[in-house]
Amino acid sequence: MLTMTDLRAALTLVAEPDRAPKMAAYMKGHFPFLGVPSPARKKAQRPFLAGFKKAPGDKVIAAARSLWQQPEREFQYVGVDLLRRYVKTLAADHIEDVRTLVQTLSWWDTVDLLASRIVGPMVRAHRLESLMDAWVDDDDMWVSRTAILHQLSFGANTDAERLFRYCAARADHRDFFIRKAIGWALREYGKVAPERVVAFVSAHEAELSGLSRREALKHLGRRGP
Repeated sequence: MLTMTDLRAALTLVAEPDRAPKMAAYMKGHFPFLGVPSPARKKAQRPFLAGFKKAPGDKVIAAARSLWQQPEREFQYVGVDLLRRYVKTLAADHIEDVRTLVQTLSWWDTVDLLASRIVGPMVRAHRLESLMDAWVDDDDMWVSRTAILHQLSFGANTDAERLFRYCAARADHRDFFIRKAIGWALREYGKVAPERVVAFVSAHEAELSGLSRREALKHLGRRGP
Protein backbone atom coordinates (compact mmCIF):
# COMPACT_ATOMS: atom_id res chain seq x y z
CA MET A 1 0.00 0.00 0.00
CA LEU A 2 1.46 3.34 -1.04
CA THR A 3 1.94 6.05 1.57
CA MET A 4 0.81 9.66 1.45
CA THR A 5 4.41 10.56 0.69
CA ASP A 6 4.33 8.25 -2.33
CA LEU A 7 1.09 9.81 -3.52
CA ARG A 8 2.46 13.32 -3.12
CA ALA A 9 5.53 12.36 -5.13
CA ALA A 10 3.36 10.89 -7.89
CA LEU A 11 1.16 13.98 -8.08
CA THR A 12 4.08 16.38 -7.93
CA LEU A 13 5.74 14.53 -10.81
CA VAL A 14 2.78 15.26 -13.13
CA ALA A 15 1.95 18.70 -11.77
CA GLU A 16 2.02 21.72 -14.05
CA PRO A 17 2.69 24.56 -11.60
CA ASP A 18 1.69 27.20 -14.16
CA ARG A 19 -1.85 25.82 -13.98
CA ALA A 20 -2.11 26.15 -10.20
CA PRO A 21 -3.07 29.87 -10.04
CA LYS A 22 -5.91 29.41 -12.54
CA MET A 23 -7.17 26.31 -10.75
CA ALA A 24 -7.13 28.19 -7.45
CA ALA A 25 -8.91 31.16 -9.01
CA TYR A 26 -11.68 28.89 -10.33
CA MET A 27 -12.29 27.85 -6.72
CA LYS A 28 -12.43 31.51 -5.65
CA GLY A 29 -9.01 31.27 -4.03
CA HIS A 30 -10.24 28.99 -1.26
CA PHE A 31 -7.60 26.30 -1.81
CA PRO A 32 -4.02 25.99 -3.07
CA PHE A 33 -3.36 23.59 -5.95
CA LEU A 34 -0.37 21.65 -7.19
CA GLY A 35 -1.56 22.24 -10.74
CA VAL A 36 -2.36 18.64 -11.72
CA PRO A 37 -4.85 18.27 -14.60
CA SER A 38 -7.67 15.83 -13.86
CA PRO A 39 -6.61 13.11 -16.36
CA ALA A 40 -3.04 13.14 -15.05
CA ARG A 41 -4.26 13.02 -11.45
CA LYS A 42 -6.50 10.05 -12.08
CA LYS A 43 -3.64 8.16 -13.69
CA ALA A 44 -1.16 9.07 -10.95
CA GLN A 45 -3.54 8.08 -8.14
CA ARG A 46 -4.28 4.57 -9.46
CA PRO A 47 -1.59 2.74 -7.49
CA PHE A 48 -2.61 4.54 -4.30
CA LEU A 49 -6.30 3.64 -4.73
CA ALA A 50 -5.49 0.06 -5.72
CA GLY A 51 -3.79 -0.43 -2.37
CA PHE A 52 -7.19 -0.32 -0.63
CA LYS A 53 -8.74 -3.11 -2.70
CA LYS A 54 -9.02 -5.49 0.27
CA ALA A 55 -9.03 -2.87 3.00
CA PRO A 56 -11.94 -2.58 5.46
CA GLY A 57 -14.06 0.53 5.54
CA ASP A 58 -12.26 1.89 8.60
CA LYS A 59 -9.00 2.08 6.67
CA VAL A 60 -10.69 3.69 3.68
CA ILE A 61 -12.20 6.35 5.93
CA ALA A 62 -8.90 6.90 7.73
CA ALA A 63 -7.15 7.43 4.41
CA ALA A 64 -9.84 9.87 3.30
CA ARG A 65 -9.39 11.85 6.51
CA SER A 66 -5.65 11.99 5.89
CA LEU A 67 -6.22 13.22 2.35
CA TRP A 68 -8.44 16.00 3.70
CA GLN A 69 -5.57 17.07 5.93
CA GLN A 70 -3.33 17.79 2.95
CA PRO A 71 -3.23 21.46 1.93
CA GLU A 72 -3.50 21.09 -1.85
CA ARG A 73 -6.95 20.52 -3.31
CA GLU A 74 -5.92 17.62 -5.53
CA PHE A 75 -5.62 15.45 -2.43
CA GLN A 76 -9.29 15.95 -1.58
CA TYR A 77 -10.16 14.93 -5.13
CA VAL A 78 -8.19 11.73 -4.60
CA GLY A 79 -10.15 11.27 -1.38
CA VAL A 80 -13.48 11.58 -3.16
CA ASP A 81 -12.37 9.03 -5.77
CA LEU A 82 -11.18 6.69 -3.03
CA LEU A 83 -14.55 6.81 -1.28
CA ARG A 84 -16.43 6.41 -4.56
CA ARG A 85 -14.46 3.30 -5.45
CA TYR A 86 -14.89 1.64 -2.06
CA VAL A 87 -18.22 3.03 -0.89
CA LYS A 88 -19.60 -0.51 -0.52
CA THR A 89 -17.05 -1.20 2.23
CA LEU A 90 -18.39 1.62 4.38
CA ALA A 91 -20.63 0.78 7.31
CA ALA A 92 -23.64 2.80 8.40
CA ASP A 93 -21.75 4.56 11.18
CA HIS A 94 -19.16 5.83 8.69
CA ILE A 95 -21.78 8.32 7.55
CA GLU A 96 -20.70 10.57 10.42
CA ASP A 97 -17.12 10.47 9.14
CA VAL A 98 -18.38 11.50 5.72
CA ARG A 99 -20.32 14.32 7.35
CA THR A 100 -17.04 15.53 8.86
CA LEU A 101 -15.54 15.59 5.36
CA VAL A 102 -18.55 17.53 4.07
CA GLN A 103 -17.90 20.12 6.78
CA THR A 104 -14.15 20.28 6.23
CA LEU A 105 -12.63 22.43 3.46
CA SER A 106 -16.19 22.76 2.20
CA TRP A 107 -16.93 23.87 -1.34
CA TRP A 108 -19.18 22.59 -4.10
CA ASP A 109 -16.45 20.65 -5.90
CA THR A 110 -16.12 18.06 -3.13
CA VAL A 111 -19.45 18.41 -1.33
CA ASP A 112 -21.56 17.66 -4.39
CA LEU A 113 -19.68 14.44 -5.14
CA LEU A 114 -19.75 13.39 -1.51
CA ALA A 115 -23.50 13.97 -1.55
CA SER A 116 -24.41 12.15 -4.74
CA ARG A 117 -21.73 9.46 -4.99
CA ILE A 118 -21.03 8.54 -1.38
CA VAL A 119 -23.85 9.71 0.91
CA GLY A 120 -26.56 8.70 -1.59
CA PRO A 121 -25.36 5.09 -1.98
CA MET A 122 -24.82 4.81 1.78
CA VAL A 123 -28.36 6.00 2.47
CA ARG A 124 -29.76 3.35 0.13
CA ALA A 125 -27.50 0.58 1.42
CA HIS A 126 -28.04 1.24 5.12
CA ARG A 127 -31.52 2.80 5.14
CA LEU A 128 -30.35 6.16 6.50
CA GLU A 129 -33.25 8.23 5.19
CA SER A 130 -34.21 9.46 8.67
CA LEU A 131 -30.70 10.83 9.09
CA MET A 132 -31.11 12.84 5.89
CA ASP A 133 -34.36 14.19 7.36
CA ALA A 134 -32.23 15.67 10.15
CA TRP A 135 -29.40 16.81 7.88
CA VAL A 136 -31.67 18.85 5.64
CA ASP A 137 -32.58 21.11 8.58
CA ASP A 138 -28.98 21.47 9.75
CA ASP A 139 -27.61 24.96 10.33
CA ASP A 140 -24.53 24.05 8.30
CA MET A 141 -25.42 24.96 4.72
CA TRP A 142 -23.19 22.22 3.28
CA VAL A 143 -24.84 19.50 5.36
CA SER A 144 -28.26 20.72 4.26
CA ARG A 145 -27.11 20.84 0.62
CA THR A 146 -25.84 17.28 0.94
CA ALA A 147 -29.25 16.08 2.09
CA ILE A 148 -30.99 17.87 -0.79
CA LEU A 149 -28.60 16.40 -3.36
CA HIS A 150 -28.12 12.89 -1.99
CA GLN A 151 -30.74 11.43 -4.37
CA LEU A 152 -29.25 13.14 -7.40
CA SER A 153 -28.36 9.88 -9.17
CA PHE A 154 -31.39 7.86 -8.05
CA GLY A 155 -33.43 8.56 -11.19
CA ALA A 156 -36.70 6.64 -11.16
CA ASN A 157 -35.87 5.34 -7.68
CA THR A 158 -36.00 8.83 -6.21
CA ASP A 159 -38.20 9.17 -3.14
CA ALA A 160 -40.15 12.05 -4.66
CA GLU A 161 -42.13 12.89 -1.55
CA ARG A 162 -38.92 13.23 0.46
CA LEU A 163 -37.26 15.31 -2.26
CA PHE A 164 -40.24 17.66 -2.50
CA ARG A 165 -40.43 17.93 1.28
CA TYR A 166 -36.77 18.92 1.48
CA CYS A 167 -37.12 21.48 -1.28
CA ALA A 168 -40.17 23.01 0.35
CA ALA A 169 -38.52 23.04 3.78
CA ARG A 170 -35.47 25.00 2.54
CA ALA A 171 -37.22 27.05 -0.15
CA ASP A 172 -36.79 30.27 1.83
CA HIS A 173 -33.07 29.76 2.47
CA ARG A 174 -31.15 32.84 1.36
CA ASP A 175 -27.88 31.20 0.33
CA PHE A 176 -27.10 30.67 -3.34
CA PHE A 177 -25.82 27.14 -2.79
CA ILE A 178 -29.05 25.95 -1.19
CA ARG A 179 -31.22 27.63 -3.81
CA LYS A 180 -29.08 26.15 -6.59
CA ALA A 181 -29.21 22.69 -4.98
CA ILE A 182 -33.01 22.78 -4.84
CA GLY A 183 -33.24 23.64 -8.52
CA TRP A 184 -30.62 21.07 -9.50
CA ALA A 185 -32.26 18.25 -7.53
CA LEU A 186 -35.64 19.04 -9.05
CA ARG A 187 -34.15 19.29 -12.54
CA GLU A 188 -32.57 15.85 -12.25
CA TYR A 189 -35.80 14.30 -11.04
CA GLY A 190 -37.58 16.11 -13.86
CA LYS A 191 -35.71 13.89 -16.32
CA VAL A 192 -37.85 10.94 -15.19
CA ALA A 193 -40.96 12.68 -13.85
CA PRO A 194 -41.31 16.07 -15.56
CA GLU A 195 -45.00 16.48 -14.80
CA ARG A 196 -44.44 16.02 -11.09
CA VAL A 197 -41.65 18.59 -11.01
CA VAL A 198 -43.69 21.14 -12.96
CA ALA A 199 -46.61 20.57 -10.60
CA PHE A 200 -44.40 21.01 -7.54
CA VAL A 201 -42.83 24.21 -8.83
CA SER A 202 -46.25 25.59 -9.73
CA ALA A 203 -47.65 24.76 -6.30
CA HIS A 204 -44.67 26.36 -4.51
CA GLU A 205 -44.00 29.24 -6.88
CA ALA A 206 -44.38 31.82 -4.14
CA GLU A 207 -41.88 30.16 -1.80
CA LEU A 208 -39.21 29.05 -4.25
CA SER A 209 -36.55 31.53 -5.30
CA GLY A 210 -36.31 32.56 -8.93
CA LEU A 211 -33.02 30.67 -9.16
CA SER A 212 -34.57 27.44 -7.87
CA ARG A 213 -37.52 27.75 -10.26
CA ARG A 214 -35.36 28.48 -13.29
CA GLU A 215 -33.00 25.61 -12.55
CA ALA A 216 -35.86 23.17 -11.93
CA LEU A 217 -37.60 23.99 -15.21
CA LYS A 218 -34.47 24.52 -17.28
CA HIS A 219 -34.96 21.54 -19.60
CA LEU A 220 -38.71 21.20 -19.36
CA GLY A 221 -39.66 23.79 -21.94
CA ARG A 222 -40.69 26.29 -19.28
CA ARG A 223 -38.87 28.92 -17.28
CA GLY A 224 -39.82 30.38 -13.97
CA PRO A 225 -40.47 34.12 -13.70
